[in-house]
Amino acid sequence: MVYANGVTRAPGMNLPSVSLRATLFAMIAAIVVPLAALLWPHRADGSSGLLRSVILIVLGTALLTLSAKVNLPLPYVPMTLQTLVVLMIGAAYGWRLGSATLIAYLAEGAIGLPVFAGPVGGLAPLVGPTAGYLFGFVAAAFVTGWLAERGWDRSVFWLFAAMALGHILILAAGFGWLAFGVKLGVEKAWLVGIAPFIAASLIKNALGAALVPAIRRIVDRRD
Repeated sequence: MVYANGVTRAPGMNLPSVSLRATLFAMIAAIVVPLAALLWPHRADGSSGLLRSVILIVLGTALLTLSAKVNLPLPYVPMTLQTLVVLMIGAAYGWRLGSATLIAYLAEGAIGLPVFAGPVGGLAPLVGPTAGYLFGFVAAAFVTGWLAERGWDRSVFWLFAAMALGHILILAAGFGWLAFGVKLGVEKAWLVGIAPFIAASLIKNALGAALVPAIRRIVDRRD
């Protein structure tokens, strides 16, 4: 059978419904280019890919180090700007490069570079009270980056939700380690590892969720 628009259909074959077409379009359009790739696109021949990734990772770990040094000392776990930077790296870099940046940051600290909140690096912070938060950074960057690549970084609301999930992962990992790894117990781990950070986390979440979509809109208008 031939329709007025020229589409041919065999007998018994139904045309795709509107909802199916919309679903297929959504699946095709699901992956969004990360912000970092918009600001510094890959070359068509791929020749600069490795150098670009290395430079972005070095830049990311430098920002993480600076944000660690801006801290308010508290019992067991200091309050820093790191979670904001972690989540913005995830949102801007995407899950692959974001996770790699956080892994590189932990590796720099493990070999002794003074990248953590304290004055020295080494393995001590990776097995001490802050260990859960540090390893939670990787999971948070992964999740935030994965959601950002699916368009959540285009909306303040959705990016706030993505970054909230990242904050929950960081705080949950930190809480679990304090409660059961350091053996502070659930109540004390909550008092020293969660309660002091709730308000600051909401503020950092809102700031990050506002900044990334704003930068995307500027870049989109420029293109």
